[in-house]
Amino acid sequence: MHYLKIHNRSNHSQTFQCHGYNGNKDLTIKANGQASIEAPDGTSGAIIAVHEGQIGEQCEITKHGYMGNDTIDISNICGAGGNMTCQQVGDPAGKYKGLENFMQACNQAYHKLPQDKKNQLNGHVFLDSKGNVKRIGAPKDLRALEEFVRTFANGRTYIGVGAWGPSGGNPADNAQSKAGNGSKDILIIYSDGNAAPDPSKPFTGESVEAAAFSAASVTGGIKMAATTQSLGPGIQLTNKSPRKNTYFFYDNYWNGNGEAGANFDHPLKHVEVGPNQTVHVSLPTTFKGRVQRGDQQPATWGEFQVKASNDGGAHGDISLEQGCDGAATVASTDGSNVSNGFDKDILKGAPAAAVEKKPNGEKALGSTEGNWKPANQAAADWEFKQLGHGKAYIKGGTGVPDIASKNNCLHFTFYVP
Repeated sequence: MHYLKIHNRSNHSQTFQCHGYNGNKDLTIKANGQASIEAPDGTSGAIIAVHEGQIGEQCEITKHGYMGNDTIDISNICGAGGNMTCQQVGDPAGKYKGLENFMQACNQAYHKLPQDKKNQLNGHVFLDSKGNVKRIGAPKDLRALEEFVRTFANGRTYIGVGAWGPSGGNPADNAQSKAGNGSKDILIIYSDGNAAPDPSKPFTGESVEAAAFSAASVTGGIKMAATTQSLGPGIQLTNKSPRKNTYFFYDNYWNGNGEAGANFDHPLKHVEVGPNQTVHVSLPTTFKGRVQRGDQQPATWGEFQVKASNDGGAHGDISLEQGCDGAATVASTDGSNVSNGFDKDILKGAPAAAVEKKPNGEKALGSTEGNWKPANQAAADWEFKQLGHGKAYIKGGTGVPDIASKNNCLHFTFYVP
């Protein structure tokens, strides 16, 4: 058994949200205290620092993922209020991920900004009584904030979400997802001061080896990145697109009998996948939720659970109830050769009334169920006309065949127009 060893090197108690670990329960570590929580191979999740009730810097972890290596990174896409680093236990002291003095660098850079630049960050940079930066919001929510953070932390932490409009993502962010060397305990340091594993040792490089969290290109149709026998719990994910795309995984807030509390704002993890590539994404067996392209709605959802309580297998489907931004399929990987979904571009030729825009301007078919606005009946009518009733959920919760895979691993393919 491996462990996440979390050190709070501040002079105050610090609370962390635990996604995928510690039973998904918050963890509060006293001043200058430590905690150790189990991190079995095949699990994934995040340890997220909480500041003034808001999530901030986080360590994202996948244990024994692609090629048997751990994948860890420090991410600030949701904000920051402290300093955090991580490394595989046993690495040299100067070899780690994260910017050890993130908040100090942020404060220094902020005070050098001209007033018009500061004005652009109003409501996203928060100051203490002395006028110093105590917390920042989410760079993923404001382009100006992302650009500001890159002036002092680029290449040392994950800052963007992988795409802004037509952009395929920042290479400095993409490099953060390179895998480590094997499967080991993970050391996570939190501090209001220097968060380096050993503050007396200078930073010498990221805690990564040559192995990267990616897979070979897919040509001539879908090819598995690993053999069926070697696939761990999670999903195979294919990006059927001429460009890179980032896919987000959302664990449901709650699950009931035929119902679920959909999660719209707290993704468990995200993975960037290159053009026409397939990757294996490790997930805890407790995962029950969805994968979608990007983090905005409307979007096509790949709904699934890794391990069902009744038969212990993975189960999944395709849903257009929250929109459609491209075709998608789901298939088993246990040799049973069952699949469902569609690969037709149904956005093409759709009536204007069925089409809506995401916040980033991308076109998609509207939600047939509605959440914060009325359901788009024109989208529902068009989708039923194009697909019928059995390929994807369009309205209601029955009538679409369930795809199962006994090995706890489904294969989702997203076709991006």
